Amino acid sequence: MSQQSFADLGVSSAVARALEDRGFAAPFAIQTKVIGDVLAGRDVLAKSPTGSGKTLAFMVPVIDRTSAEAPRPAALVLAPTRELATQIVESTYAIAHARALKICAVYGGVGLEKQAREAAKAHIVVATPGRLEDLLARGAFSLKNVRILVLDEADRMLDMGFRPAVDRIVAKCPKDRQTLFFSATLDGEAGVIAERYTRDGVRHEHTSPARKAPAIEHRFVRAERDERLDQLVHEIGAGGDLNLVFVRTKHGADRLVRHLKKKHVHAVAMHGDKSQRQRERALADFEAGRVTTLVATDVAARGIHVDNVAKVINFDPPGAAEDYVHRTGRTGRAGETGVAVTFVGEEQVADMRAITRALKLEDQFAAVAGPAPQKKQRQAPRQGRDGASTGVKPGQHKRRRRRSGSPR
Repeated sequence: MSQQSFADLGVSSAVARALEDRGFAAPFAIQTKVIGDVLAGRDVLAKSPTGSGKTLAFMVPVIDRTSAEAPRPAALVLAPTRELATQIVESTYAIAHARALKICAVYGGVGLEKQAREAAKAHIVVATPGRLEDLLARGAFSLKNVRILVLDEADRMLDMGFRPAVDRIVAKCPKDRQTLFFSATLDGEAGVIAERYTRDGVRHEHTSPARKAPAIEHRFVRAERDERLDQLVHEIGAGGDLNLVFVRTKHGADRLVRHLKKKHVHAVAMHGDKSQRQRERALADFEAGRVTTLVATDVAARGIHVDNVAKVINFDPPGAAEDYVHRTGRTGRAGETGVAVTFVGEEQVADMRAITRALKLEDQFAAVAGPAPQKKQRQAPRQGRDGASTGVKPGQHKRRRRRSGSPR
């Protein structure tokens, strides 16, 4: 059976050629599921894991449904982080250009004036909620002409506390718009707002079963705090593979980069205290292979979309199963294989045991931490002659009460 092409899904020849020029000859599973419905003008609710190709799943049809003559901006994409916003624009700029469309990213940390001018001229605006509200408050442009609204990684926006801002932004868009809702989950609050924002939405779920198993090799290494630096240097090795290292704090990221430098490992840090220019430079150097080790906090877990990351190393273990998934999802992307390594100290064993149990990785974890301790069964109390409990543990005897009521 021949593989389906983008043209088979109804994508225009101009966009299909632009995709092929960028190495996208055939659609991924989530793209096959979604593109036709978006091109037909239907609202879509899509559950898809990171690294599955969801950006093109919504951007390809959005580009095809947007006219170069349309009032601007005609389409709005909301993203939780500036890294994700810039990644969306960079990965689809040439495709939009094939249809004479302008696309720009709007995010904090850079000058407002330049962004305002570019956004007002753009057919498609990709924005973080906070900065978008800043520009709208200044009257840089309005959302009255938005015909297509996309919420990308909506669950992450909720986790980051953007719900009020997103509600206000959605209220400024026309009610007869087309809405595309992409999220790692459609349960809980994410599912509630998905239903609220969309009308008769078509629901698609993609759990990536088609990936070659295992797409990611999960390894857990027992290492206490004073042992981790040497273990990290060993894991990074001397090759030219890309390594993404996660730590818990911003200060810890900078400190680890300094320690790696002393070990002759060239690394850069990426976290929220870095300026936008520093973050963009770090990511560009990492993506180009000029720096093969990037040390990041969880702020980058969903914002980094770099192909060919060979290994994700959790220098500090994640705090929850969701964090583990988001971190390790930076490797083994789009059908490639990858390795996820997590350092675990004595004090983290219990937490990591719970996380790996939730993710069905308990066997891999037990290989280094041992099986979970068995719960001690409570011994039944001894019974008296009438079968009633005596309340006395084995080997103990009740003291006889004095017949006298006087104190001892």
